[in-house]
Amino acid sequence: MSPAVGLLVSYVLGSIPSAYLAGKLTKGIDLREHGSGNLGATNVYRVLGARVAAVVFLVDVLKGALPVLVLPRHTAASHVEYWAYAYGIAAILGHVRPVFLLWKGGGKGVATSTGVFFALAPVAMAAAFAAFCVVVFASGYVSLGSLTGALVLVLTLLLTHGARSPLFLVGALVAVFVFWSHRANIGRLRRGEEHRFGRRGRDGAGDGRGADTHSPKPEDAL
Repeated sequence: MSPAVGLLVSYVLGSIPSAYLAGKLTKGIDLREHGSGNLGATNVYRVLGARVAAVVFLVDVLKGALPVLVLPRHTAASHVEYWAYAYGIAAILGHVRPVFLLWKGGGKGVATSTGVFFALAPVAMAAAFAAFCVVVFASGYVSLGSLTGALVLVLTLLLTHGARSPLFLVGALVAVFVFWSHRANIGRLRRGEEHRFGRRGRDGAGDGRGADTHSPKPEDAL
């Protein structure tokens, strides 16, 4: 398999809109029109519940992990480890700008990035995921947990692989993207307006009530 085919497969796999499909299959709704409108696990939890959100999160993680674990073995090129990095980035881009939704309405890439780095650097990603869980549990803010996890990942890669490592550079690039994609969340955190994790049914899809037209839509972090 040529690297170009691998990149295409990775992007298409990352483009599978698991949250959109979950809304259609479980409630017959377009999740982009409910909750925050974001096609990520946080909004799935808010609108469809914890079980569906767990499945969506797992699928999004696998979308990042599988291209990195499987495709390099079938790539006819030298330095296949570098192509593993490229396949991971392509999967993240697919999640954020999915071709199946005409390049609109994807998630923020955190879950898919988690899968990519669990495949590339499991120890560093385990530390980052632990930091994410601790921060979310302590503060209730998924966005703050995502930002903290990105920082811990980069710092761990720096300590374990060094500043000149291509893996560290890829991790730093993804962390910068995570901060950029969470710029609205950062603003809300600074103003004390960020929504805490665990609130469901604000738009009526989760609890059968009408939409709360007086509250701004929450800005999800996954």
